[in-house]
Amino acid sequence: MKQDPRAIGAQIRMRLPQLTPLERRVAEAIIARTDISEQTSLQEIAEENNVSQAMIVKITKKLNFTGFRHFRTGLIYYNQSEVAGLHAEIEPEDSSEQLLAKVFRTSIQAIEESLSILDISEFNRAADILFKARHIDLYAVGGSATVARDLSHKLLKIGIKSTPYDDAHIMLMSAAVLSDDDVVIAISHSGATRAVNDPIKLAARNGAKIIAITNYAESPIARNAHVVLTSTSQGSHLLGENAAARIAQLNILDALFVAIAKKDLKLAEKNLMKTQRAVQDLRDF
Repeated sequence: MKQDPRAIGAQIRMRLPQLTPLERRVAEAIIARTDISEQTSLQEIAEENNVSQAMIVKITKKLNFTGFRHFRTGLIYYNQSEVAGLHAEIEPEDSSEQLLAKVFRTSIQAIEESLSILDISEFNRAADILFKARHIDLYAVGGSATVARDLSHKLLKIGIKSTPYDDAHIMLMSAAVLSDDDVVIAISHSGATRAVNDPIKLAARNGAKIIAITNYAESPIARNAHVVLTSTSQGSHLLGENAAARIAQLNILDALFVAIAKKDLKLAEKNLMKTQRAVQDLRDF
């Protein structure tokens, strides 16, 4: 079966952190070229980037291709896809209309590409683990903490209590008292944030199941998790990757919320009505 072209760019970006600074600079320069064709030679790429042909081959293998030709074909296939043209850098002279279009299209790209790489078996495992959990803790800092609080809010609507934490000390204290009936959802764009990684290691030692939401499948958070759900985003120099990544992560967790609710739909709907009634008097209409 032919690979989904939307997944190619995402799979390359996911592995960029594994490269050395020089390798990453070269890889990003090659990826930025939109005129790559079957006639583009290994020698041309090597000379263009002032590195050896052997280094180019090494880079392509680190990015999970069999070699330069496989990498070149993948890039051509990706560049021909609709999703490849969605992202554009924000420029100082952009009008409000252009700015809006670029931000929205980058978010659409993040959603499309995240959907293409999402492992359905991992998604189903995450839903099963969460549905059976005695308690759910969510660990995240910075912008990811907003994503964690959003899921906690949704889960409460259907009667599932969870606790979001965004303080390194409190996360460690939480992890210290977890057991094998508990679950931690750890959200980190980079997957390398110690404030999140240290608590999940402790939680795992105490038997808790760890579900990681991250942009990088080979990151420390992924290596310490039982289940990994990977998002992807290209972002921009101004907004960074995190802005679009949060949109993709929110969509993944929204889908996870629905999957959990479906496991006992009658109870979920009953609790949803209860929680809606509880707050309806706070509205002015």
